[in-house]
Amino acid sequence: MSLLRRTGWVALVLVVLAALAAGALVMMNLRGEDALPEQAESFNATPQLVERGRYLALAGNCAGCHTTRGGRPYAGGLPIETPFGTIYSSNLTPDAHTGIGSWSSAHFWRAMHNGRSKDGRLLYPAFPYPNFTKVTREDSDAIYAYLRSIEPATEQNRAHRLRFPYDTQAALAVWRALSFKPEAFVANAGKPAEWNRGAYLVDGLGHCIACHGSRNSLGATNTKLGLSGGLIAVENWYAPSLTDPHEAGLADWPVADVVSLLKSGVAPRGSVMGPMADVVFRSTQYLSDSDLTAMASYLKDLPDVPKAEATAGTKAPIRRDAGTMARGAKIYDQRCAYCHGDQGQGAVGAYPPLAGNRAVNMAKPTNLIQVIAHGGFLPSTPGNPRPYGMPPFGQTLDADDVASVLTYIRGSWGNNSAPVTQLDTMRR
Repeated sequence: MSLLRRTGWVALVLVVLAALAAGALVMMNLRGEDALPEQAESFNATPQLVERGRYLALAGNCAGCHTTRGGRPYAGGLPIETPFGTIYSSNLTPDAHTGIGSWSSAHFWRAMHNGRSKDGRLLYPAFPYPNFTKVTREDSDAIYAYLRSIEPATEQNRAHRLRFPYDTQAALAVWRALSFKPEAFVANAGKPAEWNRGAYLVDGLGHCIACHGSRNSLGATNTKLGLSGGLIAVENWYAPSLTDPHEAGLADWPVADVVSLLKSGVAPRGSVMGPMADVVFRSTQYLSDSDLTAMASYLKDLPDVPKAEATAGTKAPIRRDAGTMARGAKIYDQRCAYCHGDQGQGAVGAYPPLAGNRAVNMAKPTNLIQVIAHGGFLPSTPGNPRPYGMPPFGQTLDADDVASVLTYIRGSWGNNSAPVTQLDTMRR
């Protein structure tokens, strides 16, 4: 066989393999997807359905991403920074040209359940359809009814600014083939209805794993590890593990305290700051006590993670640089002691204690660095209408100052956690 013929056969085989791969990719991106109705179906948006959709939109914190500061509600345009570039949220108002005014309920359901837009484009998972896929069709229709009831806003959708090849539909199709499969929520028959309601809200509409889960190099959440904690990309806040008692596990909390944390942002053993403060402010404070209790029931029952190391109380004392501790003690006395106390005891109802505080003693000091640099602010809620906040010190303390004071705090009053380095403080 001549070289030319062999080359031709190789080329043919490669073309066939490429065609088969492309076909497989298309099929994997169509799995679980129902054909759209040939004729537009009738849709009766009753007042009850609209109100239910309003509530569900709050549970999903839809406005949090689809409303810019000072902008029209649900008009989109909010930049969402990712390691791959910037994605802009879309207009969800019923404007016929720039929003979803021309969408049917089937189009909206396909976006929620399958991650596909009305025009057939694959949606980027910054819109958390890997979680929303568990939302029922009935709840999807209710949210659709509510969004159709709000005031239209003529706001053009902004083009995403993603690096090549992440800006291509082909790359997104590969990602989906590897990381996404449409699925329905399946109740656990061995658990009570309250637990299952909590699982539905936490794992589906609440999309808690989007922050509290780890991600791989392609940005997909690691569902096998569940709510075991994860770094929020670009923002550099760490969403602590909800399964680890040394981070934010809730197994030994009373249900009422978990409900209080989600409803008011404060509880006897903790409070929310950073991105979670925004979640409470925009979403969970508006949920019913029954739904919050259901979420608490589910979160308290999450499986505990294996103990990778001994607790702080049983670890051998960590050796610390005496000069660093002295510098940290001086900064603490000048900047922190007035509120948090000479012995890190805090003040009940105002300033959290630092002694024995698991947020202080977590292995990752990421959030402590963020709070010192940018301040710590709780959400204003009916249960805590005038929350105390912590001012930022990033403009007055340099990297060495921050590392020193945190090393001192994490090594005083019974705390026994690793020192913080200047390198740690630069990861802001």
